[in-house]
Amino acid sequence: MDTYDIMLYVSYALVGLGAVVSILLPLIKSLDDPKSLLKTGLGVVAILVLFFICYSISSNEVLPKFEGEPFNLTPQMSQMVGGLMITTYVLSIIAVVGIFFTEINKSLK
Repeated sequence: MDTYDIMLYVSYALVGLGAVVSILLPLIKSLDDPKSLLKTGLGVVAILVLFFICYSISSNEVLPKFEGEPFNLTPQMSQMVGGLMITTYVLSIIAVVGIFFTEINKSLK
């Protein structure tokens, strides 16, 4: 079992290292071209605005069976989960529609 534990912690470390590198290297590269950093910032702001819109329209209702011991779901947690789910749905629909229109546009050229 010790080998499994060690490998599990090594995999956690590698995932963390990959996350840090995937965030830092584009930031270092964008120092040469600050306009690309502005485009990235606008994309992040757009996703945050979309999330807050979806969060505000999601319900904070918790069914009685989820208020109990195994889940301990609060209205704030319910609204956060609802907002994240609606955001995922909206982004998925945007992606599918974008793929559809891109394929139609490529077939017409």
